[in-house]
Amino acid sequence: MQQLNKGSLGHLSAEVRFNQAALERQIGIVHLGPGAFHRAHQAVYTDNAMEFGGDWGICAVSMRSTGVRDELAEQDNIYTLAIIDEQPSYQVISAIKEVLVLGEQREQVMQRLVAPSTHIVSLTVTEKGYCLNGEGELDVGNNDVVHDLKNPTCPISAIGLLTLALQQRMQNNTADLTIMSCDNLADNGSKLGRAIIRFAENIDMQLAQWITHHVCFPNTMVDSITPASNDELRARVANAIKLQDNWPIQREAFTQWVIEDNFSGPRPAWDKVGVTFTQDVSGYEKAKLRLLNGSHSTLAYLGLRCGFETVNQAISHPALFTLINTLLKEQVALSFSAPAELDVDAYIDAILKRYSNQHIRHLLSQIAWDGSQKLPFRLLGSIQDNLSQGQPISLLCVGVAAWLHFIVSAAHKQFKIVDPLAERLISVGLQCSGHEKEDVTRLLNIEQVFAVSLVNNSVFSQSVTEAYLSLSTLNSANIDEQIKALY
Repeated sequence: MQQLNKGSLGHLSAEVRFNQAALERQIGIVHLGPGAFHRAHQAVYTDNAMEFGGDWGICAVSMRSTGVRDELAEQDNIYTLAIIDEQPSYQVISAIKEVLVLGEQREQVMQRLVAPSTHIVSLTVTEKGYCLNGEGELDVGNNDVVHDLKNPTCPISAIGLLTLALQQRMQNNTADLTIMSCDNLADNGSKLGRAIIRFAENIDMQLAQWITHHVCFPNTMVDSITPASNDELRARVANAIKLQDNWPIQREAFTQWVIEDNFSGPRPAWDKVGVTFTQDVSGYEKAKLRLLNGSHSTLAYLGLRCGFETVNQAISHPALFTLINTLLKEQVALSFSAPAELDVDAYIDAILKRYSNQHIRHLLSQIAWDGSQKLPFRLLGSIQDNLSQGQPISLLCVGVAAWLHFIVSAAHKQFKIVDPLAERLISVGLQCSGHEKEDVTRLLNIEQVFAVSLVNNSVFSQSVTEAYLSLSTLNSANIDEQIKALY
């Protein structure tokens, strides 16, 4: 079977969608972090938008890994998106024109970032890539930030890299650039903008002022479940498109992208392909971060403790389904004001339906990654707002307690966790001796995760402790009894 690349596109199956116009466009976007989510989400919207004109091809930049560059190179950066649902469908994407690796191609990356033809820089670098502290501000003690402040012309962080690019654009009098976070952070654009300006203040106050007046950082909200690729997907895609694609991606049919209408220059015709532009992203953002992502993390840590492997397996257990449903409707939904046009009950029902999609094998272990970076945005924000309003937090604290057990278990059973604070988390976990109240106190003192004001709140600390005690004996043999006791 022929391999998918530019030369073999004429042999695509007739049922496969392909936008010829996108293949012929030039680069207008630089994207940092070309993981599966970007390739299944923003790149697809952009591919579709180029049917309406404009050079909006993507230069994808990997901050460290060479994997995506080397994998996609043999396919001319073309790949297949598989929509996995009751009615599967396939689309070949050609929006990505090149993939660069910062560590090996720094000069080429900088050329793309400062080029007048580049009007948008977008990011999916995960929460940890923004180098923020527990208050959501730039962590000047972060190792990458410390390095970049000492070596501003050779940065290794996204914040340092973008600041350097903006400095060169200022010197070249080339504004007209929008920098757009597409990660799961509340107020992601605002936080990114403040982090870059704070970094710039340590380099050049004039630069910081120039960025403030010339560069927009729109807030965004993105959503679509994107499981990892595997050999089964490759075989299914090859059968569907009649070509061999070694690097296809998959996602669910549901997809959403909400962007604040705040740009420094031109933008693709995203509004014509399903993107929502609004003046207020926060309502959509909180709905997604708190309802979807918060329950996702809670389900992951509880599900793993119960012995489940996938989202579908966990949510299919009646006790876990009821807990997550109750969490969403009776606690998370009270923590924010939804946009008038959003039916929260219908949105919650859609979330539970998505979790129940048996065609997507979404690993709980994958969702459990980077918990130290995710919990402040997915659960702790809801807890803080509910506390201030006198609303219940008990089930929200179950998710926090389940994560604490996850850390302690990893430490004592010596299994690796994927988290930028892994070393610190394991160290604290090893200090936990089974005296639950003392252990919770020790764990909540991880200042990179838990704000002091929250830890000092007796209602929060007591709720987490009670949940931690309840989960201490939870296992695959007593799920009904132990989970039902929580709600």
